[in-house]
Amino acid sequence: MEQIDLSGMGVALVTPFTSNGDIDFDALSNLIDRHLSAGTDYLVVLGTTAETPTLSAEEQFEITQTVINQVNKKIPIILGLGGNNTRALVKRLEVDDFTGIDALLSVTPYYNKPSQEGLFQHYKALSEASSLPIVLYNVPARTGVNMCANTTLRLARECNKIIAVKEASGMSSQIDTIVRFKPQRFQVISGDDSITLSLISIGVEGVISVVGNAFPKQFGQMVHLALEDNYGAALAIHQQFGELFGLLSVDGNPSGIKFLMSQMCLLKNVLRLPLVPVKEITEEKIKTFLGDFQSKF
Repeated sequence: MEQIDLSGMGVALVTPFTSNGDIDFDALSNLIDRHLSAGTDYLVVLGTTAETPTLSAEEQFEITQTVINQVNKKIPIILGLGGNNTRALVKRLEVDDFTGIDALLSVTPYYNKPSQEGLFQHYKALSEASSLPIVLYNVPARTGVNMCANTTLRLARECNKIIAVKEASGMSSQIDTIVRFKPQRFQVISGDDSITLSLISIGVEGVISVVGNAFPKQFGQMVHLALEDNYGAALAIHQQFGELFGLLSVDGNPSGIKFLMSQMCLLKNVLRLPLVPVKEITEEKIKTFLGDFQSKF
């Protein structure tokens, strides 16, 4: 199995919709081109920000193939493939065609609320069935269960196909423990834009970003400067984002990033239920931010 480098900035790609709620493939194509031009290090397809639970199996396939064909191996592609039915996931890993995909991002099982041993056995089963490297995805605010550092480290040590973790727990002490005791081959990736700079300072190797959908060049530059130990220059960029990090999440993700991108004429401000657009007060604050931000870059 070829090792994949996930340092730098990956972007959790949004799914653009037309006014009637269909997938806007023209907008999607433009976004992909924008990332390739901006230097985005890799793309994450069918993650949380893509509104994946609202996409049919056919739509998921069409989006994935669109990204694969257009990227054309210029940068790695990570495919979101998670769930709370281990047996069903194993079956997919055994029968699905993953040509053009470089690794899988698999969220911790949700709703079932498994124990730490259950999490370990779940991921162990996936790693044994998978032909591709697997990135763990720990996001307890969404799944209802936190994967503890010891479980992540156990998986990193015992399952060679598990190559990284996207840590979106927001628990700096937990992330620090993983960084300090992980195998050298195992990468730790931030799942929170707002704390990425501080996490890089303790050894995290990059981010899977939401804000990078709108500002791939600027946020990617911040990440790379930090990875080069140029924290002064990285901090200057980080501070330009100011309150945006909070604004993008206050009414839910991807509601915030989609409104921001609609104001930049990158897509329409359309989501699929049960998600809805941001509130009017959030709209005004994002508009104010955007005007100030664009005047500085």
